[in-house]
Amino acid sequence: MKNLFIVILLSACTLKLFGQGIDLIPQPVQMELKSNELPFKIDSNTVIYSNDSLAYSSIEFFKGYLSKNYNFELKTTRIADINRTNVINLIVSDKISNPKEYRLNVTNQSITIGSASDTAIFQGIQTLIQLLPTSKSLQLQIPSVSITDYPRFDYRGMHLDVSRHFFDVAFVKQYIDYLAFHKMNYFHWHLTDDHGWRIEIRKYLKLTEIGAWRNGSIIGLYPGKGNENIKYQVLPTEVKITPKDAVIKTDGIRYGGFYTQAQIKDVIAYAAKRYITIIPEIEMPAHSMALLAAYPELGTEPSKKYEVAETWGMMNKYNNVLQPSEKTFQFLEDVLSEVMDLFPSPYVHVGGDEGSKIWWRKSDVSQQIMKANGLKDESELQSYFIRRMEKFVNAKGKTIIGWNEILQGGLAPNAVVMSWQGEKGGIEAAKQQHKAIMTPELKMYFNHAQFVKEDSLTANKLSPLADVYNYEPVPAELSEAQAKYIWGGQGCLWTEYITNPAKVEYMLFPRLDALSEILWSPKDKRNYPDFLKRLKTQFKRYDLMGITYSERYLTLNE
Repeated sequence: MKNLFIVILLSACTLKLFGQGIDLIPQPVQMELKSNELPFKIDSNTVIYSNDSLAYSSIEFFKGYLSKNYNFELKTTRIADINRTNVINLIVSDKISNPKEYRLNVTNQSITIGSASDTAIFQGIQTLIQLLPTSKSLQLQIPSVSITDYPRFDYRGMHLDVSRHFFDVAFVKQYIDYLAFHKMNYFHWHLTDDHGWRIEIRKYLKLTEIGAWRNGSIIGLYPGKGNENIKYQVLPTEVKITPKDAVIKTDGIRYGGFYTQAQIKDVIAYAAKRYITIIPEIEMPAHSMALLAAYPELGTEPSKKYEVAETWGMMNKYNNVLQPSEKTFQFLEDVLSEVMDLFPSPYVHVGGDEGSKIWWRKSDVSQQIMKANGLKDESELQSYFIRRMEKFVNAKGKTIIGWNEILQGGLAPNAVVMSWQGEKGGIEAAKQQHKAIMTPELKMYFNHAQFVKEDSLTANKLSPLADVYNYEPVPAELSEAQAKYIWGGQGCLWTEYITNPAKVEYMLFPRLDALSEILWSPKDKRNYPDFLKRLKTQFKRYDLMGITYSERYLTLNE
């Protein structure tokens, strides 16, 4: 009787200890807490085992997490032993029919994560990490639970702009880890833009020798001359036209950087071990000022001295476009050949957004190309440009992704549409039976302010946490058949006002948590008040990991 009382007391203490520890993000499909069982304890005798070498990446990831955050070195065994206790088993088995599903079972004797695929095993490891204590002072105990889980959407993406501000390889790897923790599986790497070309192309070295560097970055704008002594700040983005007498200030400091092909390969290999596919973006035909600064002969004004842009948004008055000539197409094919040889991803993002048609309209060469190809307007010329590039990419066995402007003048036959100007582009693509990725600006742009009164400089639009969490990626107007073409969703982080890793984290968290839940968890499990409750436990994990986030979120559900 005395022993029974001790067991009951220990169980009650365990439940109290881990009551907050079952706050998982994203919410799993099914979870059962075994309230009558003691937790599993990771100690010096615990080993981790897998029956499949493909799952060794998951083992190394979990061991690395324990070592970094708890100073604990977990032992690995390659010896199968069905009678072993105090073991964490990662079992790849065809007994589970859905390769996207994992099952996690914790008892006081063992932990087992089972799936038909090593990919799903890795997602189960991310859940296991969230079952660990949120403090280094606690024992490494994991509550007895049974979880069945799988993702709602196949595309769960996050973007990072490294053109406006450059981030080194070490931080890019850290960013990829952040995505892995949240069960994201695509990293959209925005490598080129007006403000800097960030990838080494060996055939065209001037792209990085010249295009990777700018002579300054914007520090402010005031509408009126003679205001040079006033403290500068960026005007709201609602200012669509820069006033004629505006004073635009830049800091005059040379800025830039780029990734060598060796570094790119290193990052790709790092991401692959975390089951994340990297999609490179090479912007065309617009957002190409860095390219034109290096190779002006590819512009609509070849005699012009183009410069890598120092300003952004509507203040960047020189957003020229590439001339849709055979010389340009050959150049881009050479560039994309090197990019596709580097990246194993079956997808290449070609941009296609915000191309001002005025440059083609003013160019005699562009007009001759239109006439020769029977194109009635510049929108059809845009489509001609994208279709030419798609044909080349498809011939290499890959598929293009483009921002929703690639719909202008007719969508390329096999293209995937990334819808950022609201949902219209994604809806149109789905109705044309093309895959669509939903990333509407007002919901999914994490460079926007999180609060009405923001703590730091951001783009002057609002994308609060609640709006992110309550966003539904499948538009209501689509039929069931059309809705199947909504491949998933993505958050975007543009870095005009994000200059360092801490600011990236501040803007990313916890909106990435909300994004992960809407893309992973069943729709009917969406519950914002409950999410806020679970978020407080997530913040404790972030404290443990040394991640920056806004403490203002701590009081949202009080």
